[in-house]
Amino acid sequence: MAALVLRPFAVSDEAAARAAQDELAADDFMFLLEEFDPTEPWAAYLDRLSQRARGEDLPADRVPADLLAADVDGVLVGRSSIRHELNDWLLNYGGHIGYGVRPGFRRRGFATRILELSLRRAADLGIESALLTCDDGNVGSAAVIERCGGILENVVEGPPGEAPKRRYWIQTAPFRAGVACP
Repeated sequence: MAALVLRPFAVSDEAAARAAQDELAADDFMFLLEEFDPTEPWAAYLDRLSQRARGEDLPADRVPADLLAADVDGVLVGRSSIRHELNDWLLNYGGHIGYGVRPGFRRRGFATRILELSLRRAADLGIESALLTCDDGNVGSAAVIERCGGILENVVEGPPGEAPKRRYWIQTAPFRAGVACP
């Protein structure tokens, strides 16, 4: 498999990122952060992502976070959102890390590699134990989280109108040392 890297989104990612946003909307999944406005110039959106990563000008209900492109040989295959801390909503439903793989790139091991690299980034941020969540019925995501060492804490009711959420914890220290998920 070609090497997957996580990196900040770039100006050159605009068309692929917008396509991924549309593709994953069919799964009711936001590829780009919820503040994404398709009418906003891409460069302005990238500036907001950079500010969010630095924790600048955040709305009261947001936390500092990285939104990173999952790139394989210049092809955008997915993304990761790594929240630097948890607020009440993230503690209950969202977790430290959210990731997604574009439909055309699924079942190739990319989700596992995205999670490995995201856990390494979380460790670098000082997060010792990362919370990950997924819908209770999302067998694929649960399998990836468990493969990477996720320990199920519980299943909680989801936000109104959403599925129950499985809540997992993963120790990040092994990933800082370069451990890979099996």
